[in-house]
Amino acid sequence: MNNARMKLMTDLQRIEKEQYQLREGECYQDFLTLMLQFIGDPQPELRGDLICTTFYEWIPEEGRLTETELRSLLAVLTDEQHLFYHIGSESDESVFTRAFSVLPIGLIVGCHRKQPFLDDAESQHLKHSLLRYYKEEKDLRGYLPVEGWAHSAAHGADALLELVQCPESDAAVQLGVLAAIQGMLHNGQQTFIEEEDERIVSIVDTMMDKGLLPQQEIANWISGLTHCVDWPRSRGQMIARVNSKNFFRSLYLRRGQISRGNVLDAAILAGEAKLNRFAIEK
Repeated sequence: MNNARMKLMTDLQRIEKEQYQLREGECYQDFLTLMLQFIGDPQPELRGDLICTTFYEWIPEEGRLTETELRSLLAVLTDEQHLFYHIGSESDESVFTRAFSVLPIGLIVGCHRKQPFLDDAESQHLKHSLLRYYKEEKDLRGYLPVEGWAHSAAHGADALLELVQCPESDAAVQLGVLAAIQGMLHNGQQTFIEEEDERIVSIVDTMMDKGLLPQQEIANWISGLTHCVDWPRSRGQMIARVNSKNFFRSLYLRRGQISRGNVLDAAILAGEAKLNRFAIEK
């Protein structure tokens, strides 16, 4: 085993036992550099249990990293060796680097959302990076028997959920996110079975709940998801139909009584009915 990799595992295990506190003389950057180097490690313990969990504890939970450190971390996470590492490839280990880079990106966006610290250029770069990632990611596998979670569609959705709530995310950003979601649901390759629909629904549910877009805009987008029923019959068409149908069901149940009787409720029910080949016509 690589010496640096082994040392990182040992250090993070010790840090976990010590409630994520550093010892005297240690600094976060010493560990962050190696965490970024091995963020896509194929071993789920290092990638998920140690690196990912440590990011979660250090960024939103304890707020231990300074704004300067968060800016520096974000710049690396959104580069071609992390979020876009071999972007577009399928069925190889590069997905772990991408899918586990977008998770801490989402954590940083969450910090910025609550107390803005990114400047305009950084915000623009972040927005373009997340939208590009969600459009260009092609490896949509969920849980793998040996390597554990990839789950890029879900992880990306978590980051987009934070993005749409940022104060500078105007209507153009909201519509861009909806377009990226449609592309993900209509991906042509993967029927989502690992609750990706729930993570994606959180974005649209939040848009509705916080009034981030006019109701009619969202209703029009919902209606647009059903256009796949008019495509020629194919595997890709079926994937688009099933993913969209499951999305509608999750969204309808998530909204509960909040949207009942309004334009969004009608759009969701009409969309599900159009996509459901097994509904009894009445």
